Amino acid sequence: MTESPYRIQGTTGEWEVVVGLEVHAQVVSRSKLFSGAATAFGAEPNAQVSLVDAAMPGMLPVPNRECIRQAVRTGMAIDAKINKWSRFDRKNYFYADLPQGYQISQLYHPLVGEGQIDIGPDGKNPGNTRTIGIERIHVEQDAGKLMHDQHPTMSYVDLNRSGVALMEIVSRPDMRSPAEAGAYLRKLRTILRYVGSCDGNMEEGSMRADVNVSVRRVGGPGEDVPFGTRTETKNVNSVRFVMAVVEQEARRQIDVIEDGGKIVQETRLYDPDRNETRPMRSKEDAHDYRYFPDPDLLPLELDDAFLAECRASLPELPDAKRHRYENALGLSAYNADILTAEADTARWFEVLLAESAARQGKPEADVARQAANWLTSELFGALNRLGKDLEDSPVTPSQAAELLALVADGTISNTIAKQVFEKMLETGEGAGTIVASEGLRQTSDTGAIEAAVAKVLADNADKVEQYKGGKEALFGFFVGQTMKAMQGKANPQVVNELLKKALG
Repeated sequence: MTESPYRIQGTTGEWEVVVGLEVHAQVVSRSKLFSGAATAFGAEPNAQVSLVDAAMPGMLPVPNRECIRQAVRTGMAIDAKINKWSRFDRKNYFYADLPQGYQISQLYHPLVGEGQIDIGPDGKNPGNTRTIGIERIHVEQDAGKLMHDQHPTMSYVDLNRSGVALMEIVSRPDMRSPAEAGAYLRKLRTILRYVGSCDGNMEEGSMRADVNVSVRRVGGPGEDVPFGTRTETKNVNSVRFVMAVVEQEARRQIDVIEDGGKIVQETRLYDPDRNETRPMRSKEDAHDYRYFPDPDLLPLELDDAFLAECRASLPELPDAKRHRYENALGLSAYNADILTAEADTARWFEVLLAESAARQGKPEADVARQAANWLTSELFGALNRLGKDLEDSPVTPSQAAELLALVADGTISNTIAKQVFEKMLETGEGAGTIVASEGLRQTSDTGAIEAAVAKVLADNADKVEQYKGGKEALFGFFVGQTMKAMQGKANPQVVNELLKKALG
């Protein structure tokens, strides 16, 4: 977040963009919302379709308890109101991939009410925190999928997704820039992954966003300028594309208005190849869908025991974890932000932290900085070079803790540790095994180091005179030459002490 507001300069003045997101997040569950059919990604078309999903006559839906539980846990994670009584409605419309001719959703009485998500600051952008309001989270079933590239004259229908449970997470129009929209979506995805209610894989379609954008002229101090007419760009499947939609759609609307036109409330799609939005259809209102309560489903009534179990199952959430890393462990805001951005990263770090503390016999707070710096610089740098994710790391947290312990107790130097780490990446062997097999143990033998120091000073008598004449920066040169003579195996602390003594 930046302290200066985001503005778009038009030909007639400055404009403000207003953004709201409707995020469809697929619930993590082995079966669908109202049937026992599987939900695995990548199955053969129409291989995961029950009679309920195919809308065979006489088939009745039965709510999946786990899907409801996951939605409730998500609501609790964003401090939202959980409605003990909620109800399913039928949203009626015809489309070829909707076998029932309606979608079971929740319009009038959603499962989760108002909540909020804080975005910013982070380690790189320590600006003001912004609170984005959440209007509701309702549970609904997904439709199937049309495939237009399987036949030259016909479209095929795959009903594997039909009936899959979705949480529709509807924000308030509180975002005011592409950056805020991107930050909100990233933060929401992080929370969902921590909770375990959605895997957040936007490339697989398990999380996608409908982007609502409008523009209004910038008013004077204290002036309340009404919102403009909004458009909705459907099914945007990456954070980068969401930000691009906000930018491009806002500029398109400004151009239309400044040319004397009017914005039509409509549904649009985003073409990433051309980086533009295009109209799909006029925007429907609720009455166009002929919503009414689903007669096949009783209302959901949640008891206190169920809600207590949901709350007890929540993990430490990213904001709380980041706060603990900074205040209890003494990590920098930058490192804390990186380590909490993904649930998998935080889990990896905490295993590394616990094992490092155990191996070194110290409290976690005393080894946290060493572990965090190594993870965010050495390991992340190596994985980036290798094109691997953390989950595919050749080095385990336990192996990393062993390496850091060898540095901490003086067995190897930081320089040797880098060599050992490269071997670990190549071979998968532990640090201790590599140090022993290759004779890399650091020496603190003062006799051997004194001999190396004496030779370095004798070979560089001119520089010794310059150092004694006041050129103290040469001390680093002597350290480097001594370490080189000792093949990097000398204890740096001992080298420094003996050099200071020899140089007077």
